[in-house]
Amino acid sequence: MLALATAAQTRNMSKDELTRRIDMVFNAVYHNPDEPGAAVLIMQGNDTIYSRCFGVADMETKAPVTFATNFCIASVSKQFSAVALMQLAEEGKLSLSDPLSKFFPEFQAPFFKDITLHHILSHTSGIPDARPRDDRHFVLYSNDITSVQYMRTLDHLNFQPGTQYEYINPTFQLIYQIVERVASTPFETYMRKNVFNRARMNTCCYYEPNRLIPNMAHGYERDDNGTWQEYDYGEESFFATKADGALYCSINDFVQWERALRDNRVWTAASKRLAYQPWIRIPKDAEYGYQPYTGYGYGFFVQDYPGLPTHVYHLGDNGGFTIYAGKIPERDLIFLFFSTRPDIERLRMVNDVYHFLGYNF
Repeated sequence: MLALATAAQTRNMSKDELTRRIDMVFNAVYHNPDEPGAAVLIMQGNDTIYSRCFGVADMETKAPVTFATNFCIASVSKQFSAVALMQLAEEGKLSLSDPLSKFFPEFQAPFFKDITLHHILSHTSGIPDARPRDDRHFVLYSNDITSVQYMRTLDHLNFQPGTQYEYINPTFQLIYQIVERVASTPFETYMRKNVFNRARMNTCCYYEPNRLIPNMAHGYERDDNGTWQEYDYGEESFFATKADGALYCSINDFVQWERALRDNRVWTAASKRLAYQPWIRIPKDAEYGYQPYTGYGYGFFVQDYPGLPTHVYHLGDNGGFTIYAGKIPERDLIFLFFSTRPDIERLRMVNDVYHFLGYNF
């Protein structure tokens, strides 16, 4: 059992002792340098509090994890798509109160007139995840367009838009086509020019079969014999849909992203306030995303724990990749934890580290 520090002990902890305690959290899992690993970085302002890489990024080549390793950040990708929509809203090319029927006249059900961009950004649309799963080829290889085709003939919602939270991926996949239809440019072209370049992100890119991704990590999972097996595209479902989860990014690039968000280089301060607003509280019985005092903004989880500064973060899970990207904006603190294996208690580990930093989430 990991011994947690009291608040008083945390305030008086030396940097060496803090490093030792954080090491304990991650060494408990990533103790074998020849197994799938992780990269961890904690910064406050320009000061590095903790930085360490563990294990390998590619079991075949034995390439080690570094801060230049490109991980599939899975659902952490959603915040990039959310920023794209907010940029278009800032330019007056759309409104977050626009209904989906404006962008998808091919969707037949009348309730698409009641579902707005606000609803899809906050996971409150009521649209069910009714993607067909009886076709294995579709499950493994569908893209942002084919994955949402079921909405053309969808005849029901799970709840009235705006009244409940339900985390689903297909609604964020719609952003791919919305950006293309509104900006009259391919989704990836728009994202490179208006999001990644403005954030000074040099190597991040979306997954595409046969695309060469530099310093690419693979996700892994143990089989029944305890042997690590590759577990990403071709092994895991819906891996290549971009707007909701197929961005590959390094820790180095993600630091640039966080700086761009902080300094309003990719959006306005007003958009940031909207994105970091918990529009809906996440219930305990939610299938994904529950933590105490946590809601969902626009592409971000937002935790307002009593007596503590706001914690803004997102989780990513796809194949063997297990990602946490979080921050405490009020303290200019960022905490990035990118892993190539899923057999971890991510939020327990993250919250243990925050405890050492004086935040008892």
